[in-house]
Amino acid sequence: QVQLVESGGGLVQAGGSLRLSCAASGRAVSSYHMGWFRQAPGKERAFVAGINWNGGNTDYTDSVKGRFTISRDNAKNTVYLEMNSLRPEDSALYYCAAGQRFYIGLPTNPGSYDYWGQGTQVTVSS
Repeated sequence: QVQLVESGGGLVQAGGSLRLSCAASGRAVSSYHMGWFRQAPGKERAFVAGINWNGGNTDYTDSVKGRFTISRDNAKNTVYLEMNSLRPEDSALYYCAAGQRFYIGLPTNPGSYDYWGQGTQVTVSS
């Protein structure tokens, strides 16, 4: 089993930055694809960013391209999401996810991920 714990969320003004971290334990996730999702009240959980096992391939939802950066440090079993130029519409509960099944390309469907964290709240004020 893999346990994922997110941290780094908080309240920030529009235009500000946050860095989310996702620490994995229980098993090394160096061979897993990893992803960040977010869920705002009344909305479905949505893909934000994904990264393959060695960091050589990343993907982002269109609304965060150029503002968010996903990265990973397999030696630390940790994945990061650097968020810049934050907007009020980025406010949500952010979840980290890990997937061990093989896919061609990075999956964006939550069902393609096997393990989830509890989430960290990001609130962007206008």
